Order: sequence, then structure tokens, then C-alpha cells
Amino acid sequence: MREESGRSLIEIIGVLAIGVTMLVAAYGMYKTIDQRQKRLIAYEAVQDVAKKTRILYAFSGYSSVSVANLQSDQAIESTQTPNGTSWSIGPNDDNNAQFKIRLEGLDYADCEYFRIKKADWAIEKQINYNENGQCGDGNNVVDFIVE
Repeated sequence: MREESGRSLIEIIGVLAIGVTMLVAAYGMYKTIDQRQKRLIAYEAVQDVAKKTRILYAFSGYSSVSVANLQSDQAIESTQTPNGTSWSIGPNDDNNAQFKIRLEGLDYADCEYFRIKKADWAIEKQINYNENGQCGDGNNVVDFIVE
């Protein structure tokens, strides 16, 4: 009788299949964690901009609030949020004692995150220009009204 040494092809394929399955699961978890982290960083950046804007413009009024002015005051670094979407900051059209931070170009998942996330520092949150708005498939807008 002959003795065999080494691995059979079936055993090697089985080990590779287990490895690929673990790799795919790990990649999926990584993507979920990465998206959650990017959203949290973007939310905290918006909250920080609101705080800095209040400090800089509370006494003079919010009529001159803009991304360019906040950049020159070194309150923000970029015209884009940390998650890569664009934002605009300016006085609220309805009330100059308030200002608006607008996040534009959000996909459905990012929009839902900001819609659900509680923002105690904002007096109102609008989704797609409506206080009770819903997120669409793409290119959503979220406004935070701050006093």
C-alpha cells in the first residue's frame, strides 16, 4: 500500500474558499465602518462650523456669513465637507438672526444619516428644502438652520 503525503486538490480548494469568504465578509465590514466614520466626521465638522460661526458672527449678525468669509477667518479649511460633498453657508432667507448650513449632493444613505441624526444645536433641519422632506435616490440637500 502506498502512503500519501501532502494535500489533495479538494482540500486546497476548500481552504481557498474559506479564505475568500472571510475576505469578502471583512471587506463588507470595513466598508460599513468606513462609511459610518466618514458620516460622523462630516456631522461633527458641520456642528463645529455652526459653533465657530456663532462665535464669529453673533454680535454683527449673520448677513455676511459665507464659505469664503469663514475660510478667510480660518473657521473652515475647504469648500467641501470631510465626506467630499459640497456645502454652502449663509444667512437664512427667512430670518437674518439665523444662518443656514447646506450640504449638497448627498446620496440616499448619507441623506438618511443626516435626516435621522439628532442635531440639538440646530433649531430646524430641512431635507430637500422641506422640514418634513424625504431623501431621494441621489443629489439630496440637507439644511441645518442655526440661531
